[in-house]
Amino acid sequence: MERRIRALVIAEAANPEWVSVPLIGWSLSSALREVADVHIVTQIRNRDAFIRAGLVEGRDFTAIDSEKLAAPLWKLAERLSMGKGVGWTMKTAVTTLGYGYFERLVWRQFGAAIRAGDYDIVHRVTPLTPTANSLIGARTRRAGVPFVMGPLNGGVPWPKGFDAERRREKEWLSYIRGAYKAMPGRGASLDAASAIICGSEFTFSEIPAKYHAKTVWLPENAIDPARFSLTAPQPGTLPLRGCFIGRLVPYKGADMAIEAALPLLRSGALHLDIIGDGPQADDLRALIARESVGHAVTMHGWLDHKQVQSVAATAQMLVFPSVREFGGGVVLEAMALGVVPVIADYAGPGELVDDATGFRIPMGSRAQIVAGLRARLEAIAADPAVLPAMAQAGQAKVMGQFTWAAKAAQIERIWRAVLDKRPLPQELPRRR
Repeated sequence: MERRIRALVIAEAANPEWVSVPLIGWSLSSALREVADVHIVTQIRNRDAFIRAGLVEGRDFTAIDSEKLAAPLWKLAERLSMGKGVGWTMKTAVTTLGYGYFERLVWRQFGAAIRAGDYDIVHRVTPLTPTANSLIGARTRRAGVPFVMGPLNGGVPWPKGFDAERRREKEWLSYIRGAYKAMPGRGASLDAASAIICGSEFTFSEIPAKYHAKTVWLPENAIDPARFSLTAPQPGTLPLRGCFIGRLVPYKGADMAIEAALPLLRSGALHLDIIGDGPQADDLRALIARESVGHAVTMHGWLDHKQVQSVAATAQMLVFPSVREFGGGVVLEAMALGVVPVIADYAGPGELVDDATGFRIPMGSRAQIVAGLRARLEAIAADPAVLPAMAQAGQAKVMGQFTWAAKAAQIERIWRAVLDKRPLPQELPRRR
């Protein structure tokens, strides 16, 4: 039996009680503890949640207090982003300015142990953004300990024809985001890494070709099977039920989902559940009233995770034409429930769904997406018997490849390849 790897896992953002990046950081770091001897290093804001989750400070994790810089930077980011829930590129850029300070504190506390060989590998899990350079990588490499970065993800370009949505999200900084590639320290970070894990094909494409041999595509999202105990009914007959899950903002496409489904909603062939809340909610209600489809569309508002699962598990399809998803975790969650995704073929969702597990609508203008989605929904309504086999294939794919336990096993194999100086395993087939 192989000796368990001793790993220092840096997860500045990691919290079991939050969502998005902190939940990914927590879920992956925790799963890695099952396959290796892992000590997690996180930021002080996560300390109490770690303890509530049963981890022991000092033994299982260390909380680094970088609030002297992190707190004022967060306040500045909130002001510059010009609104709650918008301007994410600005928030990421400003808060990332303080990450170097966090890593300096990490090295101050763990540098001696790394140099002494107490850890076989050092892995930075979060931040996910590839714009956050890692100063600790070069120091770790000089100490003779391999350094791994990732999953890195973010910065998926806004598709053409959606500038109005981009402006409504106050994504002004996204117009010059590519400038990060010229920032000092990026080359040193990539040079220092023994393995670079990319969570999306786009992020992979931004890694210079000379590093591709040590770069692996591995989506960052996964699911916890214990949280998905329901399976949606798939009778293969009409009427159908579809659901949309997400923040109600223009780029997520709830309005496109409703518009595309109008003929089926009017005919009684489809009922649509809209799960989520946001600034577009009133506009959606007005659209539903104007088109007289209130009998066929239910606006649920914000629901907690268990309630989301209960509603989604009554649907046969996830109707989700979002045009800018980095990871697409909601797609994996739908597949875990046996709900067939019907998605815009772009970024994260387009990489997770294949012809056996769902339907991908070609990207284009807003009108083209609505037309393509309408044609697809009408084709499904004409032959709903296609759905049961897809639902089963989707569940099997998620439970086999996209649980947190599977993700930890995939990364552990990458670690062993690094330590053995073997070519890195490409754990999942890339869609090129």
